[in-house]
Amino acid sequence: MDVKKDILWRVYLCLIGMALFSVAILVKVFYIQNVQGNYWRSMADSLHTGYVALDAERGTIYSEEGRMLSTSIPYFDIRIDFAADGLRDKNGKVFKENLDSLSYALSQTFGDRSKAAYKTMLQEGYKTKDRYFLLKRDVPFNQYQELRSFPMFRLGKNKGGMIAESKSKRINPFKLLANRTIGLARENSQSVGLERTYNDYLKGVTGKRLMRRIAGGTYVPVDGYDIEPENGRDVVTTIDVNMQDIVETALMNMMVQNEADHGTCILMEVKTGKIKAIANLGKQPDGNGYWEDMNYALQVAEPGSTFKLATVIAVLEDKYATMNSMVNMDGGHWQVGRRTVFDSEPHPGPQNVTIKHAFELSSNVGMAKIAYQYYNRQPNKFVGHLKRLRLDQFTGIDLIGEGRPVIKTTASKTWSATSLPWMAFGYEVLISPLQTCMLYNAVANNGKMMKPYLVNSIQEYGQVEKQFEPTVLLDSICSQNTLKQVQAMLEGVPIDGTAKKLRSPYYTIAAKTGTALVANGNRGYADKIYQSSFAGYFPANDPQYTCVVVIKNKPHALRFYGANVAGPVFREVADKLYAIAVERQKPMQATMQLDTLLSLKNGKGSEWKQILGKLQLPVSSTPANNSWVSAKVTDRKIAFQQVNQTKGAVPDVTGMGLKDALYLLENAGLRVVVKGAGKVKIQSLPGGTKIGNEQTIVIELS
Repeated sequence: MDVKKDILWRVYLCLIGMALFSVAILVKVFYIQNVQGNYWRSMADSLHTGYVALDAERGTIYSEEGRMLSTSIPYFDIRIDFAADGLRDKNGKVFKENLDSLSYALSQTFGDRSKAAYKTMLQEGYKTKDRYFLLKRDVPFNQYQELRSFPMFRLGKNKGGMIAESKSKRINPFKLLANRTIGLARENSQSVGLERTYNDYLKGVTGKRLMRRIAGGTYVPVDGYDIEPENGRDVVTTIDVNMQDIVETALMNMMVQNEADHGTCILMEVKTGKIKAIANLGKQPDGNGYWEDMNYALQVAEPGSTFKLATVIAVLEDKYATMNSMVNMDGGHWQVGRRTVFDSEPHPGPQNVTIKHAFELSSNVGMAKIAYQYYNRQPNKFVGHLKRLRLDQFTGIDLIGEGRPVIKTTASKTWSATSLPWMAFGYEVLISPLQTCMLYNAVANNGKMMKPYLVNSIQEYGQVEKQFEPTVLLDSICSQNTLKQVQAMLEGVPIDGTAKKLRSPYYTIAAKTGTALVANGNRGYADKIYQSSFAGYFPANDPQYTCVVVIKNKPHALRFYGANVAGPVFREVADKLYAIAVERQKPMQATMQLDTLLSLKNGKGSEWKQILGKLQLPVSSTPANNSWVSAKVTDRKIAFQQVNQTKGAVPDVTGMGLKDALYLLENAGLRVVVKGAGKVKIQSLPGGTKIGNEQTIVIELS
């Protein structure tokens, strides 16, 4: 045999084999990429997993009487897993049998596509075996409930393929009312109001969910690997919805009438410092109406004549004068250096009047003169009184964003020879309306200064986790002698002073008007923009509420005096609250009665089981079906304890709702008298007492 041919034959055979092997590799590569590509890519993607955050359900903000002021409403993104076993089983029998009826139901419910369009869309998703097919975004809860009963979807996730992703949307049911104070909870920007201050309580604890990446770069949840979030706590405020509506309406009426720029009205409970209502209205940039756009109650500005209360407290406390000491108003203008003090309102009649009457007439000249006369050589002594009244400090209210007050001293760069007399009538100082309210409230509260606050308690499932109590900032802002004099001066303003036309024939008020000229940026005071104020309390003989109204008017407004603009708002609020008090025949003081929805009630074990099943509440023990149980929260879980009911003895119904209490008591042979609403707080016959013939029991609910 020719060796050369033999070698060549072997070489050719190897080359042919290598060529065939290369072709086979190329064919296999082509097959994997184009025929099995989706399968292998999904297999590769399935190896990519990661945790995503599960937001906790945000807590609800309630009014003092238990009405929702801000709450979270669930919305759902609805997706379909077209690779679910139930949809693929038996050549897609379930999908094909339900396609028409499901398409029709979706078209009828959402109304955005025809039945044919929905059918085509579903067929496309099924054809591509999309495991995370988006059907609809932002589905409200009522429609989500409907979807769960639709053909195919009613079979559940594994057989019907429906995936519901829950998310929350924050709403304020009362819209405008106290909107800025309640605030906004925003995901991508800073929250405001109570939503921000109490965010750590409201937001709860974020959970985790293991997600697996699938084809197309989307992720699907992996069952059994969720770390459940802990829902946020509820915040119960001091705000009374009815009072808030009264305050908001009164302020809105005046804002519209006078075409004002912005305004605020604060209503504070005298004895406690609770803010019962707070309205903040600003004209919208497009000029169409007003909205709660900023918390004007916390913004600092020159207060004007309502600040004169601090001036007279200083003079009387140092015993330089009494309210009956004389001062000359000099016709309403007084030269101090190169500047002139002017009274904003004309004061005909005698110019030599008592300090009390100068205060009642809101004379700038009178207040400037007494401050200058007694403190010109020791101005920091006057400033010391202002600081003692805490006018240089934040109020400490539970809202973020309170403006920093400014009380000058002789060390201030802007201090001048005329600073002292101008400070005496509310210029060259900066304080907020809330600080004014706090000062007037202290006078109403017999000298005791209370810290203003907006939240009563933090609650979880109706159980109080943290209670906020009234806080005393100063036991006495001045001596009782001084206090009685300033109270008389405030009561004299609506009798012999600038607020005569605001007197009521039914109750007395103690108040002070204020009118301050406001600078308008670089234009200075040329635009004649006035800030109208009214601060006081009522009824004067038994103060229940302090109210402060501050309104910034438009340039060259025809009405701008405090008694004509802010005063009517105060009067409307006081009139309506007084009318409510008379109707109820009890003092004008709100009592806290929470909505029964906020409370855990004692009741039958079987009914509690139904509630737990529906709401998926966390429990540490399960109630027995045929027993009566009490419920309480322990370590963020609901715990149950059996309530024993002895035959022939009075049942213990404390903590139960009216329906359950009546059932037990009447079945025990008792006649029942019911007082109040809510859950049973007191029963006249203690549980376990032996029942006599035709015995009557009184139960009080709250």
